[in-house]
Amino acid sequence: MKRFQNKVAIVTGAASGIGRATAIKFAQEGAKVVLADINDLSEIVSEIEKIIPPLGVRGLKVNIGERADVINLIETTVKTFGRIDYAVNCAGIAGKVSKPVHEYPEEDWLNQIQINLIGTWYCVKFQLEQMIKQGGGNIVCVSSAAGLVGQPENSPYAASKHGVNGLVKSAAIEYATKNIRINAICPTAIETPMIMHGRRKLAENPEALQQAINFQRMKRMGHPDEVADVALWLCSDQSSFITGHCMAVDGGAFA
Repeated sequence: MKRFQNKVAIVTGAASGIGRATAIKFAQEGAKVVLADINDLSEIVSEIEKIIPPLGVRGLKVNIGERADVINLIETTVKTFGRIDYAVNCAGIAGKVSKPVHEYPEEDWLNQIQINLIGTWYCVKFQLEQMIKQGGGNIVCVSSAAGLVGQPENSPYAASKHGVNGLVKSAAIEYATKNIRINAICPTAIETPMIMHGRRKLAENPEALQQAINFQRMKRMGHPDEVADVALWLCSDQSSFITGHCMAVDGGAFA
């Protein structure tokens, strides 16, 4: 029996990276999946349709920083599949520049807070409303190692992810007796488009790439599948006594 047979999962940020890997693994484990992303989802939808019947997957264009988009995501999921058993909130953005706090562009700062923190709050808020109605559910937010420690010249990203961890811990306490578990994952250097082509452009900067690799005690980058496996474990009954946890997935970096 597959772990998530006939269950319903939402995955935001599903077009690439950790979100994409998570969506595929949910499908492989028997879940019906709703994929949300601001980017094109046609490729990942087609891939998942090879795993489960086409009626078991739905892709929606969603900007999680827009309240109306998130409400539509929740309402469409419930209208299509009847409930939301699991939500893995992977959507987020990285900064465009590396600057100290007093020099950081205000627009970029506010945008990261809007997407990473307020957008994640929208997701959690409306997912919780539905899970309360149906009597339970499970939420995992993909935060970051930058939510566990300071990150010089990347302050808005670190601030937003510290905020996500605070949101997760607070919500976990509030809903601990309502059959709803809420946890976070805090990855370090995972080989995703965001880190390879984003602010630090590791794909184009061998020195920066080596620095990232050296920071991991395993001396390698993590893979999106490795983070997705943790997300599914946190959603599963195998982690039934875990809530409010912000789990480092870090190759031993913080050991």
